[in-house]
Amino acid sequence: MDTIVHLAALPSVPRSVANPLASHHANATGTLTVLEAARRADAAQVIAASSSSVYGANPGIPKHEELRPVPLSPYAVSKLASEAYLAAFHHCYDLPVLPFRFFNVYGPRQPAGHAYAAVVPAWISALTTGDPVVVHGDGRQSRDFTYVETVCRVLTQAALRKVVSSDPVNLAYGTRTSLRELITELEAVLGTLLNPQYVPPRPGDVRHSHAENSRLLRLFPEIEPVPLREGLERTVEWFRSHSR
Repeated sequence: MDTIVHLAALPSVPRSVANPLASHHANATGTLTVLEAARRADAAQVIAASSSSVYGANPGIPKHEELRPVPLSPYAVSKLASEAYLAAFHHCYDLPVLPFRFFNVYGPRQPAGHAYAAVVPAWISALTTGDPVVVHGDGRQSRDFTYVETVCRVLTQAALRKVVSSDPVNLAYGTRTSLRELITELEAVLGTLLNPQYVPPRPGDVRHSHAENSRLLRLFPEIEPVPLREGLERTVEWFRSHSR
């Protein structure tokens, strides 16, 4: 092989709070295991998924890669450790690497039926099953939602063109959407009111997430992101077609 796209992880901030050892083992030790395999495979390129959660409590907005990470959860720490291992293997073994910081990826096939489901599939699924739409916090927290097809386009180009960077790269397009705004968008797509149920915020959750993406645009100028409304429409259609 000449390229490894390493997306495997034990996701979810709340899950890592409940079981930090499992999060570290899967995400940090798992990445180290992949890097060792790449080193043995004649320095295969490693493209790996990190997370915007590494920015944590750093108040800077938008989140640029030079901001000091202040992780708030074991999940974020495990992803930061993965980035550090990627950089170390690049400098010690000349391994070609590319760590991406994913920002709230959503889209078709994202699982909804579990306690740690991401917000978009969880809310769409709740509407199809008649369950309440649960919002952790006041709904004014913001996220930089990125459609899965956009992420795949970037990953494909990174592999085909052998793009290398030991420094992390934000993989998002600088859109800042509050959860209340997301509710409005979903209501327009679904043609129904969501009637959200607000509950206390969860430990480890970041208040605002908004990417500064000049590094991404410099490395991948040809990628056109899928807009939020279009991505939500595609996602809703997929859920509808698979709930029959």
